Amino acid sequence: MEFERLLNILYQEQSIHPLLCVGIHCGDDRRNEYGMIGSPDYKGRGAKAGLYQQFVREELLPLIFDKFRHYEFIEHAYAGFSLGGLSALDLAWNNQPFFSKVAVFSGSFWWRSKSKDDKDYHEATDRLMHRQVRKAEVLPKMKFFFQCGELDEIEDRNKNGVIDSIDDTIDLLRELHARGYREGTDFVYLQIPEGRHDVPTWAKAWPSFLKWAFPGSNK
Repeated sequence: MEFERLLNILYQEQSIHPLLCVGIHCGDDRRNEYGMIGSPDYKGRGAKAGLYQQFVREELLPLIFDKFRHYEFIEHAYAGFSLGGLSALDLAWNNQPFFSKVAVFSGSFWWRSKSKDDKDYHEATDRLMHRQVRKAEVLPKMKFFFQCGELDEIEDRNKNGVIDSIDDTIDLLRELHARGYREGTDFVYLQIPEGRHDVPTWAKAWPSFLKWAFPGSNK
């Protein structure tokens, strides 16, 4: 198993401290289960995001803590890829103070309340995760890791020469910074020049996240 092999390498290097890693298989209805609990997107996708988060909080986590109750967990992190990355950030953001770190790889931060083709669409107000960060009354005490690949996609809706996935992610970093989160301390961003929207690229980014989030003695 590639992920297990990666962890063993990092352990041997003493690059990270011991972890309990739990993976959640996505379902056939992931476009509805993933998303944001605050609002579905303009096509109604994400309508089951609340149920998905309820499953994680009320079924999965209690099961994990019961099964591994002889371990002491210092902190909890959540991570996801693509639309799962959007879901991971939304779940961690809205379930404080349980999660201390979140990682988003090629996150679907285009998630919006209106079609980009609508005459009254505005990036500043209609992207839902950006709006959530901007309007939050209570800010989570959390650290963030973001990754994008320069070949994640080819779409460039505002014609600025930067693909949308990078634009959307960097704009979200600006929102976090505006709310007081500090670059390099509270959030980091990894951009991979040849990175694509695929598992091999995300696998390359995983060690950087793990070393940043759970540094070992050889840091």
